[in-house]
Amino acid sequence: MARDDVPWIDGAVTTAAGEVPRVRTRLDFADRLGTWKARWAVGRHDYRVAPGLYAVGDPTGDAPVFVSANYKMSVDRLRSVLVGRAAWILVLDTKGINVWCAAGKGTFGTDEVVRRVQAVGLDRVVRHRTLVLPQLGAPGVAAHEIRARTGFRVVYGPVRAEDLPAFIDAGMKATPEMRRVRFDLRDRIVLVPVELVLGLKTMAIVAAALVLIGGMGPDGYSTVGVRTVGLPGAGIVLVTFLAAAILGPVLLPWLPGRAFAVKGAFLGLLPVTGVTALAWIGAYPASWFHLAAWAIALPAISSFVVMNFTGATTFTSLSGVLQEMRLAVPVQVAAVGIGTVLWICGLFLGKGRVG
Repeated sequence: MARDDVPWIDGAVTTAAGEVPRVRTRLDFADRLGTWKARWAVGRHDYRVAPGLYAVGDPTGDAPVFVSANYKMSVDRLRSVLVGRAAWILVLDTKGINVWCAAGKGTFGTDEVVRRVQAVGLDRVVRHRTLVLPQLGAPGVAAHEIRARTGFRVVYGPVRAEDLPAFIDAGMKATPEMRRVRFDLRDRIVLVPVELVLGLKTMAIVAAALVLIGGMGPDGYSTVGVRTVGLPGAGIVLVTFLAAAILGPVLLPWLPGRAFAVKGAFLGLLPVTGVTALAWIGAYPASWFHLAAWAIALPAISSFVVMNFTGATTFTSLSGVLQEMRLAVPVQVAAVGIGTVLWICGLFLGKGRVG
């Protein structure tokens, strides 16, 4: 029977090392709702399972052992592709982080694999000495060291969980296609919600500040300024953020440049063009100071938002991301600072209007 506190646990399997909980392979509504919430950053940092050994079906000592992170979405993807099979799942303590990110942070690593193998008494559960690790966990693992310390050799499975059945049926052999890391449109789109939620908090504060500051002027504080300058300014910043957070991932392969910061800067030219066109036809009562401010600040904001997406793609490396940030962040900060000064100058000195 399923445990009330963990609905996806369905009974247990008795082994020489003790009882091992059995997991369901069919995802229910609660599992899918949890995934949806995690995609929208709701309880994302606590979306984890207890580290340890789990059984799929009725595994024997000859059943394969698959290693996973304890991010629940990772475990869900793994167990859901093992329908009708018998296997063991060894869940590492990655602090609730997925396999690829945990490998980069070191929590999906050699020491944790060794620690978990020894903690669950895996050598008493299975007769073979093979661990199947996800390929994306390889950067954090020294396979030769694991074998020396535990006696278990490491075999790397396919990049995607859905290829596991074919991988198993082929005698634990991966095809070149299984080894290929893809980051297609669907992979990028599913990551947009969490980027939106996390970034929108900061952008909402910036937008609120622009609304309040927009009322300032040479004749004192004015609600007219709030309405005609502050509110449009807040809207421009929010639209720029949304465009970068949504269109950045969608258009990523086609945006100019290799660095994500450069791609984002090019994308930021879209709102600059839109603001300029609106000002020229008189739909946005902006001064030349304000237009100059937006021309400098908006590409920097867009650049920063798209650059943050480096942490969500397998096409980047930790060292590459750090190098890009060291170069780009000072430029982004300086551009936003200059843009802010020009925008405030426009409140007091911007007599003329464009158009």
